[in-house]
Amino acid sequence: MTKIVVAGLGPAGPELITTAVHEAVQRISQRYLRTARHPSASAIPDAASFDHLYDTLPSFEAVYQAMVDALVAAAMAHDEILYAVPGSPMVAERSVELLLAQRQVEVEIIAAPSFLDVAWATLGIDPVKAGVRLVDGTNFAVDAAGQVGPLLVAQCWSRQVLSDIKLSAEGGERDLVTVLCRLGLPDQATFEVAWSDLDKVVEPDHLTSLWIPRLASPVGAELGRLAELVRTLRQRCPWDRQQTHASLSRHLLEETYEVLEAIEGLGAGPSPSAYAHLEEELGDLLFQIEFHSLLAAEAGQFDLADVARGVHDKLVHRHPHVFGTATAATAEAVMADWEQRKQLEKNRASLMEGIPAALPSLVHAHKVQRKAASVGFEPIALGLGPAESAERLGELEAAADGAAQAERDGTTDVQLGELLFAVVDLGRRLDLDPEAALRRVSVAFRERFMAAEALAVQRRVSLTSLDQSGRQEIWADAGGRLSDGDHSR
Repeated sequence: MTKIVVAGLGPAGPELITTAVHEAVQRISQRYLRTARHPSASAIPDAASFDHLYDTLPSFEAVYQAMVDALVAAAMAHDEILYAVPGSPMVAERSVELLLAQRQVEVEIIAAPSFLDVAWATLGIDPVKAGVRLVDGTNFAVDAAGQVGPLLVAQCWSRQVLSDIKLSAEGGERDLVTVLCRLGLPDQATFEVAWSDLDKVVEPDHLTSLWIPRLASPVGAELGRLAELVRTLRQRCPWDRQQTHASLSRHLLEETYEVLEAIEGLGAGPSPSAYAHLEEELGDLLFQIEFHSLLAAEAGQFDLADVARGVHDKLVHRHPHVFGTATAATAEAVMADWEQRKQLEKNRASLMEGIPAALPSLVHAHKVQRKAASVGFEPIALGLGPAESAERLGELEAAADGAAQAERDGTTDVQLGELLFAVVDLGRRLDLDPEAALRRVSVAFRERFMAAEALAVQRRVSLTSLDQSGRQEIWADAGGRLSDGDHSR
């Protein structure tokens, strides 16, 4: 059977490479390096590296899968190949994990010291006695969820990774992190930095790790506190004890609309208070999601962790251009692939299945059009575009005229629907949300009308007593008051 021999290069220079690895290098002529950016890479002569994949593929998972595919193909062609990886093959090596999962070729592992051995010696720590957890810095928020330390964090190769780590947990102002740089090399360095400075003063590289003795609170602690609070309310509050999925549905809808209103309130130049309002409304919506998840957990169905896991896995599956080898150059291509995958997942006979009938009409029309357009059926190309809507507008204006009201028939509502459908399509092609656009104009009209009411009170006139000229005058004055920023009533 063909074989891939996986050899560890150790944590530092060539002096830490084992005799078994040296013997494998001498015996096997076809050699591959996961990366040549390692202090011991020079000990594997005439080896091809996979560094180019990091620059050409969209995700680490795609990089590692491409490595495995190439290695399996090479083993098939040469019977036996050597694959050398930094440190130990069995510590934080996703490509080796994928190799061991495939069944086409045999995989032999040559053990080697890892960076962990040097780290424990440098820190003077027994990891078993201390209960240390090893986590991947690039996946810190997930791998370290619920942990307070001690943590040894590997793969801290960029400032972006350090920033993500800092933002994933609450480190106190006095909390210190030990930075481990290039362990086992002549320029090895270890130093402490404040948690708040983690992504500001450290210049990381691919040999950078962090030692975190203890965090001020667990990673993801705030979500855990919310879950515990909802459980407590469910047990102790009479109102919360009475709630069901159905009774909460009204509140879920209200909170959703309040989030939308807060988003609209951000405007072109959002203020801190506008963002604070959005934060509050998102929190109220999150409470509803947690509450529904708790009710489902009480019924033995699912909890919030299942919800998060499900949407995570669904998003990964529906983004093969990010987490796989597929390509999607435009947002339109992404949406077309999304709709096709969703149809297959749900085993639906039609793209139109699954559109909620209770959606507001504008949202419903927008969703119908978007799904049809994903397979090339654009309303404008089907005779439902602006030219036809202009004709409908003329017909409706005639129908609305007092002299023509008696002549209306049952087609008028269809004509109005076709006009609105065409307007929604125009907004969709302009990448505008028709529901939000109409709401924005409606709110502006309401504000201006209320300003006109306030002016009428000041002038001691009744709106109903005004003639057309008077209505136009007070309407113009109300618009001027709003544009000047005077919203007094």
